[in-house]
Amino acid sequence: MSDPTEEDVLDEVRAYVEEDERRAKGNGHAQEAGLGEWDASEDVKPPPPRGWLLGNQFCRTLLSSIIGAGGSGKTALRYAQALSLATGRTLTGEYVFQRCRVLIVSLEDDANELRRRIRAVRLHYDFPLSELKGWLFLAAPGAKAGKLMGTDKRGRPVPGNLGANLEAVIVARKIDFVMLDPFIKTHSVEENLNSAIDDVAQMLTDLATKHNIAVDAPHHVRNGQMAPGDADAGRGASAMISAARLVYTCLPMSDEEAGRFNIKQEERQEYIRIDSAKVNVVRRAGNSTKWYRLVSVKLDNADMNPLYPNGDQVQTVEPWKPPDVWQGTSSDELNAVLSEIDRGLTHEKGARRYSVSGSATDRAAWKVVQKHYPDKSEAQCREIIAIWVRNELLVTKSYDDPVDRKERQGLYVDNEKRPS
Repeated sequence: MSDPTEEDVLDEVRAYVEEDERRAKGNGHAQEAGLGEWDASEDVKPPPPRGWLLGNQFCRTLLSSIIGAGGSGKTALRYAQALSLATGRTLTGEYVFQRCRVLIVSLEDDANELRRRIRAVRLHYDFPLSELKGWLFLAAPGAKAGKLMGTDKRGRPVPGNLGANLEAVIVARKIDFVMLDPFIKTHSVEENLNSAIDDVAQMLTDLATKHNIAVDAPHHVRNGQMAPGDADAGRGASAMISAARLVYTCLPMSDEEAGRFNIKQEERQEYIRIDSAKVNVVRRAGNSTKWYRLVSVKLDNADMNPLYPNGDQVQTVEPWKPPDVWQGTSSDELNAVLSEIDRGLTHEKGARRYSVSGSATDRAAWKVVQKHYPDKSEAQCREIIAIWVRNELLVTKSYDDPVDRKERQGLYVDNEKRPS
């Protein structure tokens, strides 16, 4: 047999390639309907790192959301975060991995209200309009944009026009990040039907994956009380939150928190807390709570209409850190507090011990802290005592109360753990 010619070898290669393509296509439908599986043993190169855009808030190919009641400040926060991406500036305290082309689609507010909200952010953070050119795109299309999904005459879910409209802008403007506010306005299917909501969420995740973008859809809270970090607090079916990979909750400061931070009760609504409810692509931090203050911004539109000579006030957010309970303390003064607690309350019949019990009145240990630090609130003083108890600097032991003549629990100081 003669040696194969170069043409013979090429024919063999062509035949192999054609056969390989036939195997991939299967019955002619496999290329479209198949799984797209691969042999893991051939996956030798590491996958690319996740495409984080802003802190742990937004990431390419992932759907994110924030859950909060109307008027809670979640939209003000999200718009400030979006402008962080569009400008590359760290406006909200999260790290900007890369500057992005941003599309905000307001499905609840009209165009002028959206303009007011964005202008408030820009005025508060004082950067020129020119910084947004080619980076921030706004839309308030109303009903004409359609829905991601609606229902036909028989009530069956059917795709709407919003997906195609979004995709056209994403491609034309080379968008990196899309915000659809709020999620409930993106569809007209039964919001409590998991199968239908799952289809809507799938359209968003498919859009994110196809175009390698991040998609965010702020979500309203259901009726009832919401706890920080409660991923199940979203309105309607749970399928939306199940599909999202980065979910946060937005809540105003509580009465108890206002006391702990020494904030006046009438001012506590100015502060909001953001908690991780579901971040299942990274390890959750021990205390992931972030705080923001809602600030009112006076717009520069006072002279546009004589009927409204004062113009508009629109809120935005700025990062805020709760006061440190140890701020303004010194080792000498803290040791004086501890010594007074360790001595107990002097009485003609003998010393009585201080207590951490919530029902304690004259024996309440927090009052000793406040005696030395009168500017601190009761909640802050209680927190200092609680920290000392957790660190076992203050130890609870039984003793015979000389006044009531019975055994009680009281506080003693472990002198080896005193602050130096």
